[in-house]
Amino acid sequence: MRRLQTRAQFQAVLGGMTVSKTAHFALHARALASASEDSGALLFPEPVAWLGAMVPKRWARRAVTRNAIKRQIYSLAAELPVLAEPMAHVVRLRSGFDRSQFPSASSDALKAAVRRELQQLFARARALAVSATP
Repeated sequence: MRRLQTRAQFQAVLGGMTVSKTAHFALHARALASASEDSGALLFPEPVAWLGAMVPKRWARRAVTRNAIKRQIYSLAAELPVLAEPMAHVVRLRSGFDRSQFPSASSDALKAAVRRELQQLFARARALAVSATP
């Protein structure tokens, strides 16, 4: 699995469809062929799975929190077969975690909550992929 690096890659994937949502995250996906045809340039040089993580400052103020969430996204995605197909995916944080519930910037409780919700996000995406297959 390769990581998205450029703004154009992120924009191409975010222009695709939203595969699944949870309370805090959204998973966007786009086929590699359609993403490279739209821009005219080859955005994804290899036909493998691509993944990006967007954790805006708006929803996670502390850098420690943003980095902990990104690490959870990338480590969980590496274990899942749903992201093994050659597509581009972006996991986007779409709302913040309550600081009164998780006062520490990088607590084990926050990491566990993020991991549980990411597992739900990927499970929904897997269920949709299975139901869409003829």
